[in-house]
Amino acid sequence: MDQVHKLLERIDTYGDQMIEAQRELVAIPALGPTNQGEGEMKKALVFERWLKELGLTVLREDAPDERVPDGVRPNLWGVMPGSGGPKVWVLGHLDVVPEGDRSLWSSDPWELRVEGDLIYGRGVMDDHAALVSGFFAMKALKEEGMSPAGDVGLIAVADEETGSAYGLDHLLQKRPELFSPQDLILVPDVGEPDGSFIEVAEKSMLWLKVTVIGKQVHGSTPHKGVNALYTAARMMIAARELAQGFGATDPLFDPMVSTCEPTRKEAGVSNVNTVPGRDVFYIDCRILPGMDLDDVMSAFEQRFGAIAAEERAEVELEVVNRVQSPPATDPQSPVVRSLVRGIKQVRGLEPTVGGVGGGTVASFFRRKGLPVAVWYSCEQSVHQPDEFARVSSMIADAKVLALIYAGLA
Repeated sequence: MDQVHKLLERIDTYGDQMIEAQRELVAIPALGPTNQGEGEMKKALVFERWLKELGLTVLREDAPDERVPDGVRPNLWGVMPGSGGPKVWVLGHLDVVPEGDRSLWSSDPWELRVEGDLIYGRGVMDDHAALVSGFFAMKALKEEGMSPAGDVGLIAVADEETGSAYGLDHLLQKRPELFSPQDLILVPDVGEPDGSFIEVAEKSMLWLKVTVIGKQVHGSTPHKGVNALYTAARMMIAARELAQGFGATDPLFDPMVSTCEPTRKEAGVSNVNTVPGRDVFYIDCRILPGMDLDDVMSAFEQRFGAIAAEERAEVELEVVNRVQSPPATDPQSPVVRSLVRGIKQVRGLEPTVGGVGGGTVASFFRRKGLPVAVWYSCEQSVHQPDEFARVSSMIADAKVLALIYAGLA
């Protein structure tokens, strides 16, 4: 039996161990202080113990945070030494989101529930599955007596769910020497249930609050006032029209174009027979890479200003959220090619390489010029009641990672 088959068969035996690893993680509500939690330290210590049990030296670069009992947010990693091949990094995160409405859960969100191949609990998918798969891929190499092709590092960071200022952003600022453009960097945090999607690009995000100020009058005399709601409606229509000018189509994305979608609206007048003198709504813009958000903002200011002038109203634009996307990872980069080969070997399918409309923690690597691929077998259960993952998917992902670690993909 060759090395590949022995390695993959070893991972097939890990199902029960993976379940117990998930059980240990789920029992620790690693909520950041923004989410009224005590941070990630207790979970970090569990993960640290796992890495030490593999014989790895564990390093940490904690971020000071006076809001948590320990005074720091933990960021830790262990490295399995390899030969002269490229270094491989797999990064997962320790923190989870709150449970939400407990009544919507079928069981305690902080106690693992197992139903055949499915496991339920807060964090099992986002992002315990990444940490568990990455760890057991390392464990398989050790138990088979195999050395990685190059050094393999498994990282667990804090604060991914609330901005990463105390997590990966902090780590990259304090320890930039850890990573190089020659490394294969994987972030298991976005994907399809069958592991068929590799994310290499993200759209920029611009969320706008639009306040339209008119003149409130009686509904029987609209000519004496300035209808802020009507003016706002014209602007909502214009938002979609403006999106058509924000970059050409990009086949990496679905949809392939920039989008500017009116979303939230604040309450206006409470009665029917009053023309509103103030209206507030919000726009969620997802802009193709390469388009400067300053130019997007200028286009909104000009178009909305013109509409307001035509209606004798005033308009105020406030930026609620703004994230300029970094350049995409080259779909032909070594990390993407390795993933494609590994997924083909394990899953027997041709993965799709593309972009997403939202932001991921991988953007911090891309801003540093570091190629990174975002991938894992992701069920569409994250941040939801009854969050679930599949044991079979964790096994499959561990196999893909083990092949990449060993240089056998």
